[in-house]
Amino acid sequence: MHFSQSVAIIQSQVGTIRGVQVLYSDQNPLSVDLVINMPLDGVRLIFDPVAQRLKIIEVYNMKLVKLRYSGMCFNSPEIAPSIEQVEHCFGATHPGLYDSQRHLFALNFRGLSFYFPVDSKFQPGYAHGLGSLQFPNGASPVVSRTTIYHGSQHQASAGGASSAPLPELPLSCYRHQLHLRRCDVLRVAGATVGLRLHMFTEGTTRALEPVKVSISRVVRFGDSCQAVARALGAPSRLFYKAEDKMRIHRPSPRRRPNPPASDYFFNYFTLGLDILFDARTHQVKKFVLHTNYPGHYNFNMYHRCEFHLPVHPDKPESNPLVETGGAPALVTAYSKWECVAGALRPRDRPVVLNRASSTNATNPFGSTFCYGYQDIIFEVMSNNYIASITLYQPEGARPPFRVNSLA
Repeated sequence: MHFSQSVAIIQSQVGTIRGVQVLYSDQNPLSVDLVINMPLDGVRLIFDPVAQRLKIIEVYNMKLVKLRYSGMCFNSPEIAPSIEQVEHCFGATHPGLYDSQRHLFALNFRGLSFYFPVDSKFQPGYAHGLGSLQFPNGASPVVSRTTIYHGSQHQASAGGASSAPLPELPLSCYRHQLHLRRCDVLRVAGATVGLRLHMFTEGTTRALEPVKVSISRVVRFGDSCQAVARALGAPSRLFYKAEDKMRIHRPSPRRRPNPPASDYFFNYFTLGLDILFDARTHQVKKFVLHTNYPGHYNFNMYHRCEFHLPVHPDKPESNPLVETGGAPALVTAYSKWECVAGALRPRDRPVVLNRASSTNATNPFGSTFCYGYQDIIFEVMSNNYIASITLYQPEGARPPFRVNSLA
């Protein structure tokens, strides 16, 4: 399941689960696992840093939990998870793998590994496993750590739990919502015209069995709110834009007073997408694509938007980051700003953006920097990753007001 679903489950058990920690890397968010640690329960949830989905459940303090398999309890305050207890509950398996550096034995079953601390004097000979060891009475080791993962990659889990393969998103986690596979930004003559969204959701067969269904939809600037809802379904949330704090950066003739009606957003959290509609015409005038990196103010609100944004530089120059022949620079959710800026060479200085709510005036994650280029605003974090991309339609290019758009 996705990281946000796991957080929602933990939040729903606020009276039972306490002391939750979120661990991530500020500087290397794509190479270091995203972890939810519950020290008072001895459980750690490990998420793939790119897909942000759960791949490992690790129980590192066996004394704090009670574990059952097929109704049989094999670990509790009264039952020690010894070798004999594990074999009695799970049956026979292949010989264990010994880690001579950490003096640990890993006993692997399909999707499950048990780790036993073993003193070096009991180290077995070549090609012998844990079952071949002879221990004095009462000295049989007990499980110190358990990892649960997908598949049967016991070699990967023995070398490190973080290397286990990532399964597909289970159908039970779809929740009848659209999930994004890829978002292609449609551009014509150096200007954005819309988005092509490749999505999947839950459908049913003729036998009413749940299946994965792929869907592709296009939304464009100028589409009515009814057209967007027809293409993407009802939004996760409707948000009215109360004020435009960036209005001060406009040229003075464009600094108009706030309109009597407020523009509004369709928030699609599982798509990582916000769509802004004009209060007067009720037509699309802005798209916001979120990358959902940890350490950002909006982290865990959206799923990552897997966008592909081709941008032609204003003045092609000899640059190793830009392909020859006038090919556009491809910007994705994993691009670093130094590479994008080296290819596009934006000339304007950034605008510093510091988000803060009315109830909490401090932002623990710090400011971000907004760079404008053509009809794009890049929001960049301090670690050089892109937090969001805003695609807007210049005021002179907006379609005229159409009465039938309100129908």
